[in-house]
Amino acid sequence: MPATAPATAPAPAPAHEPGAPLRAARDVAEDLAADAVTRDRAGRPPADEVARLREAGLLAALVPPGRAHGVDWRTGCAAVREIATADSAVGELLARHYVHAWSGRFYGTPHRAGALERDTARGQLLMAGSVLGTAPEGGGRDLTLTPLDSGHLLTGCRPVDTAVTVADRFVVDALCAVTGEVLVVRVPSDHPGVSVEPARDRLGQRVAGAGTVAFDRVAVAPAQVLGVRPYDEESTAPFTALAGPALRLALCHVGLGIAEGALSEARDAGRTTPAVLPDRLMAPADHGKLPVRDPDVLLAYGELASAARTAAAVVERATEAMARGLEAGRHLDPDEPADVAALVATAETVTADAALRITTRVLELADAPGLDRFWRNARVLTAHRSTAHRLRDIGEHYLNGAYRPG
Repeated sequence: MPATAPATAPAPAPAHEPGAPLRAARDVAEDLAADAVTRDRAGRPPADEVARLREAGLLAALVPPGRAHGVDWRTGCAAVREIATADSAVGELLARHYVHAWSGRFYGTPHRAGALERDTARGQLLMAGSVLGTAPEGGGRDLTLTPLDSGHLLTGCRPVDTAVTVADRFVVDALCAVTGEVLVVRVPSDHPGVSVEPARDRLGQRVAGAGTVAFDRVAVAPAQVLGVRPYDEESTAPFTALAGPALRLALCHVGLGIAEGALSEARDAGRTTPAVLPDRLMAPADHGKLPVRDPDVLLAYGELASAARTAAAVVERATEAMARGLEAGRHLDPDEPADVAALVATAETVTADAALRITTRVLELADAPGLDRFWRNARVLTAHRSTAHRLRDIGEHYLNGAYRPG
């Protein structure tokens, strides 16, 4: 049975404390880094990892900003990147949780959004699911909603990328069998009729908790319907059009964390390797501390560090643009989503290239246990995000100013 937030869960750090979520993320990242290799090899569902996030108050903190809860987009993405540098699987789990917490604002009314965010923050609930531009072609056709006198019945199966066995709420979109609308709904994971099957033997992102969730005539009350997911560009409100790019950008921060984590770990492994000199020529304090002088090694790390910093600059520019768009809310200019989406697509292509290049190259430069997990994680994270498709989107926006949501 999926885990739910314990009644005695510690209270999160007050949202008004500047820097509190980032300090908590750094502390959790340090904790996760200590046993990252062991946990990756075990590949168990992320129950322990979620407990660490909840204890630190990060599940409550990473919701949209409100009067007494939540963080802005810049801070939320920075916290995700901190976690992903230490453990990208947990970083992806937190990234998706954060973006799913925005679902009420993207698809619903202020009342529904406020209820979702307050419940998430107060209960320290973990959000998972599949929506915001990740549903199958046509939107929600693998899940069906049958209207009742009050509410709906939800039926079908849906792949979920994170937290399938430990989520408290699933956010999914489903096709209404009568109206043909695609509705975004929020369903408790412990509701009768909800069952899950974790994915096994994944190449990478093993601790993310991927799997499949099945809904067998699950009752969905009217209050659990967040709103309607539009079919096409013409019917999509400007603010709603940010939903898909927001998720993809949050995952860019995960990919950037992978690249930075791999590079840092490879560097540290090289620093702790005993220098290749006879012991009689070295004082005890000299072991492992000789500066690197090999020009080929310096060149290699210079290229990789430049690739990581370039990706960071591109991702941060897209993050700033997204933050401004989210802050504009319903007053967002109709042309703004196209510009934001183009920046996000650029961030995706640059980050994917940097993550794959860095995680491959460090395996040749350093010998450290578990260093291969960065390459495996990068491969899985980027496997379903076609660089060629994104480049065509960028080209279409550059030449025609066109925008395709999703």
